[in-house]
Amino acid sequence: MSEMQRIPCVIMRGGTSKAMFLKANHLPQDTVLRDNMILQIFGSPDVRQIDGLGGADPLTSKLAIIGPSTHPAADIDYTFGQVSLTAPYIDYTGNCGNISSAVGPFAIDEGFVAAQTPTTTVRIHNTNTGRILVAQVPTENGRAKVKGDCKIDGVPGTGAKIMLDFSGTAGSATDKLLPTGNPIDTITTSKGPLDISIVDVSNPCVFIRAKDIGMTGKETPQQVNGNSALLALLEEVRAKATVMIGMADDVQSATEKSPAFPMIAFVAPAADYVDFTTGQTIDSSRVDFLSRMMFMQVLHKTYPGTGTACTGAAAKIPGTIVHEAIPHIDVIELVRIGHPAGIIDIEAAVEQGELVRAAFSRTARRIMEGYVFVNA
Repeated sequence: MSEMQRIPCVIMRGGTSKAMFLKANHLPQDTVLRDNMILQIFGSPDVRQIDGLGGADPLTSKLAIIGPSTHPAADIDYTFGQVSLTAPYIDYTGNCGNISSAVGPFAIDEGFVAAQTPTTTVRIHNTNTGRILVAQVPTENGRAKVKGDCKIDGVPGTGAKIMLDFSGTAGSATDKLLPTGNPIDTITTSKGPLDISIVDVSNPCVFIRAKDIGMTGKETPQQVNGNSALLALLEEVRAKATVMIGMADDVQSATEKSPAFPMIAFVAPAADYVDFTTGQTIDSSRVDFLSRMMFMQVLHKTYPGTGTACTGAAAKIPGTIVHEAIPHIDVIELVRIGHPAGIIDIEAAVEQGELVRAAFSRTARRIMEGYVFVNA
């Protein structure tokens, strides 16, 4: 054991994802040494991550580095990392909304933020984007509350309801709600011209119509991930959009150096579809539209938190592909997104071109705390 170094670590579920939570002061200041240590912790690169804590899935190969706030308007610093399974690489170009929901509880339980009964407001400085998001965390007896009656699709059971508001994250990567200035752009692809909408809230997202790529919007992860031609087209579109908004110099570097962000989704009007996790049919009356969002070149099994914020904003911007998919969008505030494993709701409002509300509920809990061992 003398050849090994032990690092304090907490594993937390946030929404429908799971991450290793590490404190900044427990990691090397040198970024190369830091990332090498983190890759060891996860067991990457290895598709099984057999020699580390990673769960061999993009949704469980996530990292949160927590430290005291360096922003005057925030309570805590939070850096998100998406750890690759196949390359010695950690993508720090964006944030994860699901993991963001666990940051508030972690900050309270670790003493970064004093608990207030019955709810503690935690202002989180996401260092990836330089933006601040606000978490409302139920608390009792000086700690984050875990038990509650909030049910989110894609997670068994219920938990305490955490509200996250991402309205302060507009223009996270490009400083613009609409990075190109247009609600719709047309790009040239190997399959011909294609309309896209690019919106930047929390993380930039690219939206296309499901029908334009021969899809229905009802597809399951197995149907999408087993279609190599579709995956190649979606990555081609995503990579070209990445270059359009200045997040990469060319399509090759977009795929290699910014594989997680922006994300891309294909959307369709509301329809009946089957929840792939339960086999139950979700009636079209329960959703406002359908969306399938990609993450790390595979279909997200549920729906990303940051993608939810961005999709809700896109729904409220006239002229976007998301806006046109919802006939009644101008008379509702709560936008109901039908995803592969159920439904996620978001309160969204855009006034005079400014995002004023992008809030949704999540649950989170601490799964394990202890030490992870790495080579000294």
